[in-house]
Amino acid sequence: MSGALDGKVAIITGAGSGIGRASALRFAAEGAKLVLGDKTAAVHDTAQAVKDAGGEAVALEIDAGVETDVATLVATAKEAYGALDIAFANAGIIGDMGGIFDFDPAAWAETLRVNLIGPALMVKHAGKAMVDQGRGGAIVLTASVAGINSGAGPGAYSASKAGVINLAKVAAQQLSTSGVRVNAVCPGLTETGMTKPTFDYAKAKEVTHKLGQLNPLRRAAQPEELANVALFLASDQASYVNGQAIAVDGGLTSSHPVTRQLLGQTSH
Repeated sequence: MSGALDGKVAIITGAGSGIGRASALRFAAEGAKLVLGDKTAAVHDTAQAVKDAGGEAVALEIDAGVETDVATLVATAKEAYGALDIAFANAGIIGDMGGIFDFDPAAWAETLRVNLIGPALMVKHAGKAMVDQGRGGAIVLTASVAGINSGAGPGAYSASKAGVINLAKVAAQQLSTSGVRVNAVCPGLTETGMTKPTFDYAKAKEVTHKLGQLNPLRRAAQPEELANVALFLASDQASYVNGQAIAVDGGLTSSHPVTRQLLGQTSH
């Protein structure tokens, strides 16, 4: 039985852990050949796991917010496999935790560099490569529910992810007639490297049952659940899905959950 990504070549950033690692394993299981990027050496562990399962992967330690590094990922895909069909710009950071009166502008800029400029660079370089190939393609961007509603993350992070959602829409429009689709996936609370402190704290205090209590499913997500949605958006099964932001949040954004609001501070 053929896989959903048989014959496809995919780039995944943030592949050292969490959603990126889960997506790498999922994409490879469906037949994709991978170029994996991450700022940490853990990306090599992910590539080895892919290979151990019978897949193909090249691992690069990169900064997803640096243009030359993103261009290198695209060039590597073409050099190693002769093509590029899918790009999943997943790398991100939580960034500055300050409220509106006490944030650090430099920290905000760093958050935007990684979380928003990084995906834009992937659209720029991967999108151009796909257009030049002339056979379409799929670009998936990791946004967040924090980019849809307030109260789900700190200011810099939320603003950056709102930008990613609009980037998906703008990129889809500007890639008109090329057959290259661009969509965003918006995770709710998910157990990843970025959220590890939250989960570690809950485990230490024996209150893990309280995680995700603001959504109707009353739980947090596992990375594999986000990987399944990324796989769908990357595959031909989503051939008519374009310029969309898909919330994968247990229903969090379907209503108006209440968070503790304090003047000038990030919601708790």
